[in-house]
Amino acid sequence: MEKPINLTAALRSFDEVYSPRIVTRMNDYDVRIAHVRGDHVWHVHEDTDEFFLVLDGTLQIALRDRTVELEVGDVFVVPKGVEHRPSSPGGSILMFEPSGTVTTGDRHEGEIPDHVHSTTGHELT
Repeated sequence: MEKPINLTAALRSFDEVYSPRIVTRMNDYDVRIAHVRGDHVWHVHEDTDEFFLVLDGTLQIALRDRTVELEVGDVFVVPKGVEHRPSSPGGSILMFEPSGTVTTGDRHEGEIPDHVHSTTGHELT
């Protein structure tokens, strides 16, 4: 049987930005947390929506036609097939994504910045 996971402690266990940790799994979904700072890369998930919950700081999600501003406690879902680019002056987020979803999408625009990890999530240690 699983034991409770404290998100504050889990976020303190790593420093890397845009390098999500899998805190638990539910059905075929990962519940991931990540520190955010700077710009991610423009990308798209063709077959899945992407759920964001801001835990700390702020997050902007640029879409091709607008930018969505999120603050602590705000949630937003990027629909499947919609190009987007998260960015932040600093903060942390929680995401729900199908297990195996790559953080840089099914396709992305340009080079992946050094501070962005293209991963399916790292196990929380």
